[in-house]
Amino acid sequence: MAHNTLRLLGATIALVFAAGVQGAVPQAQADRLGKDLTPVGAEKAGNKDGTIPEWTGGITRPPANYKIGDFHPDPFPGDKASMQITQANYRDYASKLSPGQQAMFAKYPTFRMDVYPTRRSASFPERIYRTTKQNAVNAKMIGQGAGVENSAEGFPFPIPQDGYEVIWNHKLKYKGVAVRRWANQAAPTATGAFTPIRIREELLGLYWKEGNTIADINNVLTYFYQEVLAPARLAGNVLLVHETLNQEAQQRQAWVYNPGQRRVRKAPNVAYDNPGTASDGLRTNDMTDMFNGAMDRFEWKLVGKQELYIPYNNYKIHAKGLDYKDILRPGHINPDLMRYELHRVWVVEANLRQGFRHINRKRTFFLDEDSWQIVMIDHYDSQGQMWRYSEAATINYYDQPMYWTTLETHYDLKSGRYIASGLDNMETPVDFAFQTAPENFSPQALRSRGVR
Repeated sequence: MAHNTLRLLGATIALVFAAGVQGAVPQAQADRLGKDLTPVGAEKAGNKDGTIPEWTGGITRPPANYKIGDFHPDPFPGDKASMQITQANYRDYASKLSPGQQAMFAKYPTFRMDVYPTRRSASFPERIYRTTKQNAVNAKMIGQGAGVENSAEGFPFPIPQDGYEVIWNHKLKYKGVAVRRWANQAAPTATGAFTPIRIREELLGLYWKEGNTIADINNVLTYFYQEVLAPARLAGNVLLVHETLNQEAQQRQAWVYNPGQRRVRKAPNVAYDNPGTASDGLRTNDMTDMFNGAMDRFEWKLVGKQELYIPYNNYKIHAKGLDYKDILRPGHINPDLMRYELHRVWVVEANLRQGFRHINRKRTFFLDEDSWQIVMIDHYDSQGQMWRYSEAATINYYDQPMYWTTLETHYDLKSGRYIASGLDNMETPVDFAFQTAPENFSPQALRSRGVR
């Protein structure tokens, strides 16, 4: 990343703290939240050029034509792209493009980024803001990124001191308490042919339940249930995961149900760089939600902040009834459906620890400052060469204010293939009113739910 100018911004990185200290900051630092910093720790002010505006609260009211249960209409229908970045001119914008984005332009003549006015639309519930400020002076890291303690509901480290804390903010980002969604995926061939995989998922995160603390969640950060419904050769396969908050005390637990064997078995390989469900080897398990799981195989370095063109306010590709054939094109998704904006991002570099194994020697993560959502990842192979580029199409939801993904796309720059996950345009939208309980995510429940 030597060709890009990265700058550490003293306004948001607490350099006054001694090296090696992790977690809680002094009250005087926490009091900046909601003042010169947003309630989640971003710089409230715009940039000097005026190309990034001030954050004024994000989207707090949905468009007038929205009702709960609908797909989310574009709140900025009148916006027009101010410029296009293409293979012909991308070098002119290199300082505001990640190496992975530049590799996409170099490989695909049809790859394009339509750049729109920057809309800092990210918002979260007031209680998340309140608990985030409390966490700032209380939350601490367990071990070297193994977990978090003294934190509840909100972001644990709004004024981060290292890369571990930045990534934990992503992992503990509010996504609703109970969620049911379609996470259909497709992995087009180099010619664009694909077979949709219909996947239904249920998530329960008691960490985000109002009034809960870490003591109330039995060390389970997220209960995750995933069932494949089509095609027929994969239908009935079920995955159950208990993602832990303190992985020093208990690592992730996972189980699978195979309809052919008609039994539930423990699945210790549902972690790290093992292939994700029906992914054709294009996505690893720890790439779900851009990144999840244990952090122990890498050293996580906080590089700083940078202004980059990132996918943002991608309501167009979220639209109801959009045919997957209109989304998925040879080499990459349809650029007509994507929106990019200039935003400040946190940059975290993860380098493989000596003596540990992973298919990636290095990964660079780019997180939106207003939401802590990982929006892009550059992946490097064992020789240190650019291998994959990932990006998350994101929107601010209206059911509950939160900024999250609507589609994740992972590109293999060597094979020319990619996988898109989260295709739900031809299904029902994400259900944030879903009601469930931990007992529905037990191995015993998996056995009864998985019987066909």
